[in-house]
Amino acid sequence: MISRRERILNLAVLLFMAGVVLIPIGLLVLSALSPTPNGRPDLADLRWENFVIAWQQSDFGSHLTVSLTISLAVVAITLVVTPLAAYGLEVLRAPGHRWVFLVFLAGIMIPLEGIIVPLYFTMRSTPFASTVIALIIAHAGLSVSFGVFWMRASFRAVPGGIIESAMLDGAGPVRVLRSIVLPLTTPAVITLGLLTFMWTWNDYFLAFVLVNNPDHLPVTVALGSFSNKYTTQYNLMSAAAILVALPIVVLYVAFQRRFIEGVLSGAVKG
Repeated sequence: MISRRERILNLAVLLFMAGVVLIPIGLLVLSALSPTPNGRPDLADLRWENFVIAWQQSDFGSHLTVSLTISLAVVAITLVVTPLAAYGLEVLRAPGHRWVFLVFLAGIMIPLEGIIVPLYFTMRSTPFASTVIALIIAHAGLSVSFGVFWMRASFRAVPGGIIESAMLDGAGPVRVLRSIVLPLTTPAVITLGLLTFMWTWNDYFLAFVLVNNPDHLPVTVALGSFSNKYTTQYNLMSAAAILVALPIVVLYVAFQRRFIEGVLSGAVKG
C-alpha cells in the first residue's frame, strides 16, 4: 500500500514534469499572440490574427499541403509493405528470412547522418531530385525498416495454433493475413501509422538536404521563411509552429487509446 508521503512525492514529481512540458508551450502561445515581431508577450494586446497572417504569408498553406501529401504517402506505403514483409519473415518463414531481417534491422541501426551524403548524391542523379517524390522515397525506406521490426514483434505474439487451424481449414496465406493476423494486431498497425505520420511530418533534416525547390518544401523547412538576414518575425514563426503541431495533436487525441494499446502491446510482445 502506498503511503501518504509517497503519494505526495509522486504528485510533486508529476506536477514538476507537467510544468516542464506545459510552460514552454504556454510561452510559445504567448509569443504567437505577441503584437511585436520580437515575440514579447503583452496580455493587454493579444493578436489572434497572427495565425491568419502566418497562414497567408509566404504561401504557408501550400507548404502544409506538401507536408500532408508526403506524410500520407509514406504512411500508405509503410502500412502496405511492412505487414506483408513481416508476415513473410515471421509467419511464413520465407527462405533466408533471418538474413533479410538483418537487412531491415540495419536500416534502424545505421544513423541517418551516416547515409545522408550517398542518399543525396543518389537522389540528385534521378529525375526526382529536389521533389516531393524524393522525400517520399527516402522517408518510406526509413519507415519500412522500423515497420518490419515493429510488425514482426506483433505477429510473433499471434498464437500459432490459430494460424495452423485456419490453414488446415483451407485458408491460404493471404486469407490468414487478412482475416486473422491483421485483426489481432490492429492496435500495433494503428500505432505504426501514427508514429510514421508523426516522424515524417516533423522531419527537418531530410527535407533541408534533399529539397531546394521552394514549391516542394514541407512546413518544417518553410518555417525559415519568417526569418531573413536582417530580422526574424518570432510572433509569426511561433504562430506557424503551432499550426504545424496541430495535426499531430489532433491525431493523438483521436487515437489516444489505440496508440497506448499499440505501444504497450509492442513492449510486451517484443
